[in-house]
Amino acid sequence: MKYTGIIIFALCLLATPAAFAQASNTAKTTTTPRAAAHRIVYDVVSADSAQQAGLFRQLNNIKRGWPDAQIEVVIHGKGLEMIQTAKTRSAEAIKSLQAKGVTFAACENTMRAMHVTKEELLPAVITVPMGVGEIVLKQEEGWSYIKF
Repeated sequence: MKYTGIIIFALCLLATPAAFAQASNTAKTTTTPRAAAHRIVYDVVSADSAQQAGLFRQLNNIKRGWPDAQIEVVIHGKGLEMIQTAKTRSAEAIKSLQAKGVTFAACENTMRAMHVTKEELLPAVITVPMGVGEIVLKQEEGWSYIKF
């Protein structure tokens, strides 16, 4: 009887390091690599210039920290004024961000509703058929979503 207790105790001691090693290995295999590309889609609907200034600061901070990040800013609703040549106060900020690889995309549904043509948009602004649809597609592809 005495030996049975000692044998059980010894087996427990031997099994303990194996259990910790298995937990440690599992943790290592579930971490994601840091080299993965960051892909972020922004949803912009506001014509508020203070909010837009905050957006530009945030975009610059991301590009400074993660220069290879893919960023698309989808603009619809009242936010469309931000990328209209005749109405924007942010042309230089947008041009600077485009030079860093940030894509600005205008919603064609909003453009039709507001009677805005592609020629009225800032240079290098792309258009997408549906702003919300573009955001959904990006999320389905694994992009991170930020509402601004």
